[in-house]
Amino acid sequence: MSDWSAIESLPSPKLLELFDADPERLATFSLDVAGIHFDWSKTHLTREAVEAFIALADAKGLAAKRDAMFGGEHVNVTEDRPVEHTAERGEGKADSVARARQLHDRMRALIDAIEAGALGDIRHVLHVGIGGSALGPDLLVDALGREDKRYDVAIVSNVDGVALEEAVKDFDPAATLLVVASKTFTTTETMLNATSALQWMQEHGVEDPYGKVIALTASPEKAIEWGVDETRILPFSEGVGGRYSLWSSIGFPAAVALGWAAFEELLEGAAEMDRHFRLTALHQNAPAIAAFADLYYTQVHHAETRAPFAYDERLRLLPSYLQQLEMESNGKGVTVDGQPVGRPTAAITWGGVGTDAQHAVFQLLHQGTHLVPVEFIAVIEPGDMLAEDHHRQLLLNAFAQGAALMKGKHVEDPARSYSGDRPSSTLLLDVLDPRTLGALIAFYEHRVFVNGVLLGINSFDQFGVELGKEMAKAADKGGQSFDPSTEDLIRRAGLD
Repeated sequence: MSDWSAIESLPSPKLLELFDADPERLATFSLDVAGIHFDWSKTHLTREAVEAFIALADAKGLAAKRDAMFGGEHVNVTEDRPVEHTAERGEGKADSVARARQLHDRMRALIDAIEAGALGDIRHVLHVGIGGSALGPDLLVDALGREDKRYDVAIVSNVDGVALEEAVKDFDPAATLLVVASKTFTTTETMLNATSALQWMQEHGVEDPYGKVIALTASPEKAIEWGVDETRILPFSEGVGGRYSLWSSIGFPAAVALGWAAFEELLEGAAEMDRHFRLTALHQNAPAIAAFADLYYTQVHHAETRAPFAYDERLRLLPSYLQQLEMESNGKGVTVDGQPVGRPTAAITWGGVGTDAQHAVFQLLHQGTHLVPVEFIAVIEPGDMLAEDHHRQLLLNAFAQGAALMKGKHVEDPARSYSGDRPSSTLLLDVLDPRTLGALIAFYEHRVFVNGVLLGINSFDQFGVELGKEMAKAADKGGQSFDPSTEDLIRRAGLD
């Protein structure tokens, strides 16, 4: 059989039984790719389950769809677009790769000019964007820029004015570069924040604030209309989706803060994972195996959530980044041809940072009634110069939590008993550097793609974000009537 029934009919032994029955289990369900060790041995995947998933992948045309994506075909069928984020790192259709390289060269030239003082004394970078135009750059700068960051970088996404005020409170307006990131250059929250940032610069005596604006967009004509000089517009392809865009000019704040060499290493790390995903058989393919585990729990065990925990402070923003990547990509209810999916799609992604999370949410993970597949992300080389015991305790906690979730503990007092047999996977990085982080993010992107193909959905549109924003815009113009509850809230807030 090559459908879901073959997977759903498989036996589901307990994790400890799987280890007892197969001395080679660890070797079978672990891989080393691009400086990352992947361990799925503490999941309920079996050889038979992987074979059934591979049969399903063949039936769903995964290989052909993967080739179509890398080949620049319009796999984003609802928007009739190619999906070109891999071309940004050199893996894709030749014309798209060449175009991405040209745009990267343009970005590098602008960074060189900034460093040479062409825009005056620049010490601060204020980046305004939202969604993928903010989450990716924020993750990169926070993870990699703690020691060697060359500029003060603040990334603002929230339209709440408190966020913008907090970001600029220690900035010198005369030494601030304003970076406006919006694919369409019409995003309401971003453009409001950008306008307020310009006003802040003007109010503090900057004579030509537009002269210190960089635009990152797939709609350069809109940026020109808004007042940005064409020489300071960094375009990117329409085929690069927002949550997949940090490899394009959207990565500008990371490139300027970390240096061009670091940005190139990020791209090459992602390209290494691209090549692994594209060329490696599915039974040894990291994104595919991870997606098989995801689908096993959502489809067979009906798990509604999954929880990544970063056991490294530098990766504290990774769970938030993955929330958008996974839920905006695969939080769909219809197939690519518009029919109801008829089964669960994306799990709800949530998570946190170890060891903080252990004292907040791990109670539920160990003893609660919900089955939550857990993912631990850790780094072998420490990011601090303190006593060795800090990093030792950090890693030991990560590894012990996975062992405890699986083994459990049975005692007479039910309140102190742990059921065990709770799944986890571990991603262990050798070091957190641009190359390895690039590979890690690309791994998650391709994992999302495999999930989408096997579910028959389009992972590259996001129409679900539009309705609420449309209604808010209409309400702002006074042309929207609401239900009694919403009308009352608007009145109570003084917005009518």
